[in-house]
Amino acid sequence: MTDNAVAAIRRVIAQADDEDIRGIRIAASSGCEGLRYEMGLEAVARENDAVIHVDGLIVFVDAVSKPLLDGTEVDFCDTPAATGFIFNGPERCSACGKRGTCGS
Repeated sequence: MTDNAVAAIRRVIAQADDEDIRGIRIAASSGCEGLRYEMGLEAVARENDAVIHVDGLIVFVDAVSKPLLDGTEVDFCDTPAATGFIFNGPERCSACGKRGTCGS
């Protein structure tokens, strides 16, 4: 997870109406067009979750998503080409086309 992604997630958590939010859940699923990623705020770990600590941020990942996310970098871009979270898996380049310039 890049510094930009961590900062963006911290901003989202700080703006959450629910004071119980402790981190972010990241999930991945495989489909005919490749991997699909989902993110959402989370208060507690679920059974069989991997709980990952990144620079003071808590990331929850379910057991099915964990192998799909291995080696994936999560970045946050705010450029004319793309705004939002970008998942740079080991097999693809950044969707914003600026790998190495958006994150750390």
